Amino acid sequence: MFKNQPGGLYVLALANTGERFGYYTMLAIFLFFLQAKFALDATWTGQIYSIFLALVYFMPLVGGWLADKWSFSKCVVSGIAVMFVGYALMSAPTPVRSNTSLMVLFAALLLIAVGTGLFKGNLQVMVGDLYNNPQYSAKRDSAFSLFYMAINLGSMFAPGAAIALKNLGLKQAGFETNDAMAATVSNWCIDTNNFANMPTDGEQLKAMTEFAASKGMAEGGDLAAFLQGYLADFADKCQASFDGMVDFATQYITAFSTGCSYAFALACGSLIVSFLIYAFGRKTYRHIITDNKKDPAAAKTIVSEGPELTPAQTKQRVVALLLVFAVVIFFWMVFHQNGQTLTEFAKSCTSSSSSSWTRIGFNLGALAAIAAGVYALFSVFQSTTAKAKAVSGVILAACAGVVCYLYSQTPATVDNIDPAAYQQFNPFFVVALTPFSMALFAWLGKKGKEPSAPRKIGYGMVVAGIAYVVMIFGSMTLVGTNGDVSTNWLISTYLLLTFAELLLSPMGISFVSKVAPPKLKGAMMGGWFAATAIGNYLVSIPMLLWGKIPTYMVWGILVVLCLLSAAFIFSIMKKLEAATADTPAPAK
Repeated sequence: MFKNQPGGLYVLALANTGERFGYYTMLAIFLFFLQAKFALDATWTGQIYSIFLALVYFMPLVGGWLADKWSFSKCVVSGIAVMFVGYALMSAPTPVRSNTSLMVLFAALLLIAVGTGLFKGNLQVMVGDLYNNPQYSAKRDSAFSLFYMAINLGSMFAPGAAIALKNLGLKQAGFETNDAMAATVSNWCIDTNNFANMPTDGEQLKAMTEFAASKGMAEGGDLAAFLQGYLADFADKCQASFDGMVDFATQYITAFSTGCSYAFALACGSLIVSFLIYAFGRKTYRHIITDNKKDPAAAKTIVSEGPELTPAQTKQRVVALLLVFAVVIFFWMVFHQNGQTLTEFAKSCTSSSSSSWTRIGFNLGALAAIAAGVYALFSVFQSTTAKAKAVSGVILAACAGVVCYLYSQTPATVDNIDPAAYQQFNPFFVVALTPFSMALFAWLGKKGKEPSAPRKIGYGMVVAGIAYVVMIFGSMTLVGTNGDVSTNWLISTYLLLTFAELLLSPMGISFVSKVAPPKLKGAMMGGWFAATAIGNYLVSIPMLLWGKIPTYMVWGILVVLCLLSAAFIFSIMKKLEAATADTPAPAK
């Protein structure tokens, strides 16, 4: 799996890991941050979130065009610097509910998007260029799987880091973060940022009525007075005194925002690590670096390592890529619901407790041990020496021991689950399942039965549709957008979405790097991200429907989109495979 890969792959992958850790640390709490600090409802937060993601994935189109004319490496370094300034602005302590604060936020988001555009796609083009050499060309798909795994390694630890730093801000202000009352009040504050529109229907009303009865409040009593007493009880537990509910909410939200600022500052630190890795590992990828303006001859040499194409072949390949991009739009629309409707579902419709065996998944240390154990297991079978097999066996046994110990120490019921914690499941599944994916496709390849990249993308759309069928079943008992369904519905959905992602995303990136005409590599990789950008903007559509139609119907719309996209790509499969099946010989 790791053998016979160029050293530059690991340097570039780890540089990307640091950058993605910072990005997903920010993104894990971004929706809650918008709702809390700026008192924005779901419609506004959904729009801001979607526009930001669209910009993040559209800007690589501009970055790729610039790199084709300038230098991929210089664009990567510039991107790190611009992103650093953006995260630094986000981490600056600014007033709550301030128009100035909102303008600073928008400036920060724009800088992060521009920096990502310079960094992300161009780094991936550099990875692809490592495999233009015939010595490594057969390893291209496996290389992008490993590269994608490294991205998700950073993403896996990001939500936990974000939650810890957010809670640090709350604890410094005297708020508890580990009891049921604190979790309930936190959700109310974030949902409304005031108490005029506090939800009182369904199960919440029932719970409040029962709580009121336990406090001696007669049925039909003054709900506002009851809530005042409820919050006063909470204030006493925090050893704080607040003059009314509005003051309480303001102080809580200020503390919450401070914790978010800590998380955004951590993103700055992760970029410093990325830069150091990239700079000190330069010797491993120096041979693919060119300055297209100052040294066009060198740039032409690297381009010539790719296939020579006639104008007709170039057109055919560009058309094939554009057709694939059209399908990718809808995949990212449904996949990135993890930051919107799936997060809302986690907050409002999912139990904050887990008593099944999957509760171990909310222990980040256990997830890390499981992932390490998977790689140790594969190393046992793939190592070529007895010593290497023995070392791998010891590591596997240690990982198994850690997981068993942590499971034994996990309470029978894990309470007060933070909604952001669900975002660690997808990157964990990517990291843990990548070796299985690579082994499966390697086995199929040896038999001559490995599906083409476009066919894998089609299969990925089908699996994504199945993931949202699970959400339909999980939402059938809901009334409105409030409920208490099992955590396993979301965990199962994230597992299926990860299967879809592994079929589509790393294979798609590899496909673009291999098929793109040599002189259009940056632009075509940018086109992949531009398609992703459109999909990310469309992410907002289900959020606009949230609460206006039954929840299961929201998921049903996503299922239909997945199946229609799959049907489209399979209908043009012969055309796609014909355009890319025969790779011309490298130029002499």
